Amino acid sequence: MTNDGNAILREIQVQHPAAKSMIEIARTQDEEVGDGTTSVIILAGEMLSVAEQFLEEEMHPTVIISAYRQALEDIIEILRDNISVAVDVSDREQMLKIIRSCVGTKFIKKWSDLACQIALDATSTVAMEDNGHREIDIKRYAKVEKIPGGTMEDSKVLRGVMLNKDVTHPKMKRKIKNPRIILLDCSLEYKKGESQTNIEISKETDFAKILELEEQYIQQICEDVIRVKPDLIFTEKGVSDLAQHFLVKAGITAIRRVRKSDNNRIARAVGATVVNRTDELKEDDVGTQCGLFEIQNIGDEYFTFLTECQNPKACTILLRGASKDILAEVERNLQDAMNVARNVMVDPRLVPGGGAGEMALAQALNEKAKLITGVSQWPYRAVSRALEIVPRTLIQNCGANTIRTITALRAKHVSAGNTSWGIDGETGTIVDMNDFGIWEPFSVKAQTYKTAIETAILLLRIDDIVSGTKKQIDNGSGGGGEAAPQTSAPDAE
Repeated sequence: MTNDGNAILREIQVQHPAAKSMIEIARTQDEEVGDGTTSVIILAGEMLSVAEQFLEEEMHPTVIISAYRQALEDIIEILRDNISVAVDVSDREQMLKIIRSCVGTKFIKKWSDLACQIALDATSTVAMEDNGHREIDIKRYAKVEKIPGGTMEDSKVLRGVMLNKDVTHPKMKRKIKNPRIILLDCSLEYKKGESQTNIEISKETDFAKILELEEQYIQQICEDVIRVKPDLIFTEKGVSDLAQHFLVKAGITAIRRVRKSDNNRIARAVGATVVNRTDELKEDDVGTQCGLFEIQNIGDEYFTFLTECQNPKACTILLRGASKDILAEVERNLQDAMNVARNVMVDPRLVPGGGAGEMALAQALNEKAKLITGVSQWPYRAVSRALEIVPRTLIQNCGANTIRTITALRAKHVSAGNTSWGIDGETGTIVDMNDFGIWEPFSVKAQTYKTAIETAILLLRIDDIVSGTKKQIDNGSGGGGEAAPQTSAPDAE
């Protein structure tokens, strides 16, 4: 249950090569900018359908393609110079407005304030400045944890990390203030030989000796750990019973079999280093930036919380909701919202939403088409017609009169300086996006046009489709013969 274009198309299995590339572009869009997956499909489809009449008139695909290319360059240029506005990334109110416009069409619209706060907090937490280069890795460091139960209002961004783990030994502490944290990548148990090992024992005392060696080894690694006086240990591997005993005696809490990705997140949140060997532990490797470690029981599971971190560079988004389906949809919506926040932080320019940007572009392209001589001005004009599909779809979606509204909107955009007039997606009326407050990141829009037009160009280059499937034909007499490979050759599909 979703209205995320990419999530739907991911599940569809198609045979037709042209349809395959259409599904591929939704994925590209999702991976590149994370939003605008539906728009890119609609636009690419429309670009192809306006090209159809030229193909019927026997205009050569190369002519159409060169016109499309020219149009794309002009679109990006007009979008950057005339339509987009710069935005102040540090202004929280403005950022929330932008994210709200992304959330507005989604399922979580009802909780849009909460969702916007969550998306903005999570994105600003994981943003890192490195030699003037901004790196915002949402995928890796902003983990969404979904726990069914509770209400949507209970969702929040933790200043730190949450794991679905409990302590390894019941006597270990379940709540520590300002813990010293160590992250290990090695197991706290006796290492077995890589290959099969045979030991011949001649005296019965030897067996006791072997066991003693194992114990000594475990004692040694535990002493290495205890030496740096941690309160809390996370390891990606196991912790043996004996090691637990030593750690409990030293008053240390251990949590085992933590996922590697979780360990990396904890490292960024508490300022610790993941260590591969216990004998290499130093004071610098200990994480001290966590304010509170506690284990809470939510539902019927235990969860480890590392919160109140001083300057976390990783965070966990805790989502609560009625059912798994709702949580999955909310997660998808939040991913989109976080991507929007990230795009604006990386490239702080905005374009008016609600079909206003497309309409302004269509108008500008129409004006430019008058300066183009020769036959290529027609496909160039067609691109401007194709862009109108976005406001048109918005009008259709809320059941208003399409032709009347589009004509009125076109009239608005003819006069200069009216680039921000678009469609209110709920009532289908014409509104000024400056007052209505729907803005989209420039990078999303630019990526949408690039992907859509380039896909149209790619598909226009195809002359024939030759499919080499062999079909079994039953001759009625019981003997089955094989037909020659079928070739279907639609005109430039």
